[in-house]
Amino acid sequence: MNDISVKEDFFNSVVKLIEQAKKNVAVAINQEMIFLYWNIGKSIKEEIIKSDRAEYGKQVVNSLSAHLTDRYGRGYSTSNLWYMIQLYENYQTVQSLIGEFEGLTWTHIIQLLPIKEELKRKFYATFCLKERWSTRILQNRIGSLLYERTALSKLPEKTIENQLKELKEEDKMTSDLVFRDPYVLDFLQLSDSYSEKDLESAILNALQKFILEFGKDFYFVERQKRITLDAIDFYMDLVFYHRRLKCFIVIELKLDKFRPEYKGQMELYLKYLKKYEKLDDENPPIGLILCSEKGQEQMELMFLQDDRIKVAEYITELPPKELFLEKLHEAIQIAQVQMKKNEDE
Repeated sequence: MNDISVKEDFFNSVVKLIEQAKKNVAVAINQEMIFLYWNIGKSIKEEIIKSDRAEYGKQVVNSLSAHLTDRYGRGYSTSNLWYMIQLYENYQTVQSLIGEFEGLTWTHIIQLLPIKEELKRKFYATFCLKERWSTRILQNRIGSLLYERTALSKLPEKTIENQLKELKEEDKMTSDLVFRDPYVLDFLQLSDSYSEKDLESAILNALQKFILEFGKDFYFVERQKRITLDAIDFYMDLVFYHRRLKCFIVIELKLDKFRPEYKGQMELYLKYLKKYEKLDDENPPIGLILCSEKGQEQMELMFLQDDRIKVAEYITELPPKELFLEKLHEAIQIAQVQMKKNEDE
């Protein structure tokens, strides 16, 4: 037989067909499994748990789990059956189920089901799909209160719903979906007392994790970016670029409370970037001021809704919810005392 070589581009095209078919099969199998679990939950709910006899229902579910596990193996544990019941209770039609969980695995779904607020659940489901979060990343994001820290969560319900729909269907990203407040910087492992430079250095040393906290579309550009205006040097703490927002992101780190002059400083940086570095097809830059505390009255007076400067409090540890702000303020006070002590010495 003659040795006839196959052209590489033809080989690659066949490989793509095979890989796409495998992916389609995997998606179809996953979808059928979700439908199956929904139908099992529906059957149990309608046929067994009809009355208020909670103890009877629990016993039947335990018995059913034992029989199904004995026949089909893993996947039908008691806890899994209760998740199937919950799936049916939350989504009484298959259409609503598909609309929210299409493309997600069962392991993702059981992390999302306990979330009672519908919009919050949609938020995590949408980002799971768009950013391809693993179950572990999803757990981390829920645990760090990502939704509550996102600017989106402060908006009216209809606005939240529309932005999530546009992200899912049109891949449209908005700044409300991108920015968090506060940012959780527990991975920096800072000591109780630190200066702004310590904070900045810690952020840069943990750059990979820092970018993950922001989202996968952030790209690091420069640290301490110097600009010279009227023979005076100015330094931007951190400069990133966001791919989907198509703009520069300037980040300023402040150890103390927010002050009005911080906004003026940021406005100068943003106008410089817009005038000298923004390309024609890019959007105007956005500024983020990370500070220890922000006064609500100042925010209302100084920042318009469409302002391209954001202010957020940062958190250096992730304690229980009730200690969130208390721990932050305590760390800042210790830092300020230490800095004053260093100055006196």
